[in-house]
Amino acid sequence: MALYRTSNALPPVVKNLLIINGLVYLAQVVLSQQGISLEIWGALWPIQSPYFKIWQLLTHMFMHGGFMHLLFNMFGLWMFGRYLEEAWGPKRFLEFYLLCGLFAGAAHLLLSDGGSYAVGASGAIMGVFVAFAYLYPNVPLFLMFIPIPVKAKWAIPGLMAIDVFGQIAQVPGDNIAHWAHLGGALAGFIICWIWSRNRRNTTF
Repeated sequence: MALYRTSNALPPVVKNLLIINGLVYLAQVVLSQQGISLEIWGALWPIQSPYFKIWQLLTHMFMHGGFMHLLFNMFGLWMFGRYLEEAWGPKRFLEFYLLCGLFAGAAHLLLSDGGSYAVGASGAIMGVFVAFAYLYPNVPLFLMFIPIPVKAKWAIPGLMAIDVFGQIAQVPGDNIAHWAHLGGALAGFIICWIWSRNRRNTTF
């Protein structure tokens, strides 16, 4: 299956999300050099922490723990989000992205062992990955360290399986929020399933 877009221009929501995430990361770096921690306000802290605020379920997904963290997440958003936004339109894609990120944050709060704060768009991006596989299951993807293309319907569940293994294994030094990834992925699947079902029910 070949995948084509009607325009080479970045759709507005993806473009603005890339810009916002980049600006927030720049603010994190600049403020940290001044001895100011933006993470105190915007990162997702455990519920039992005195720093926890409800708005962090939203703000944490626009902050990142390093440049490579930002780069990989924004590459995933650029790579797959533009197809979803073109298929759904800006409003629905933004709704989807934010819901996946919020659900990912909630999953992390409820299921993780606590500890330090969490930052990153990875939960929302996992939702984007799952939605892409749901809409375009047979599109071949090239993954790192795998020299042959793998269809999206197998590649994305493979990434989820890695998160499941990471959560079970509890490898020392692993600072990845696996529950957030899996929560975002589950939200992406549920939303896609509901939307596709509603569309079928309203088709005459």
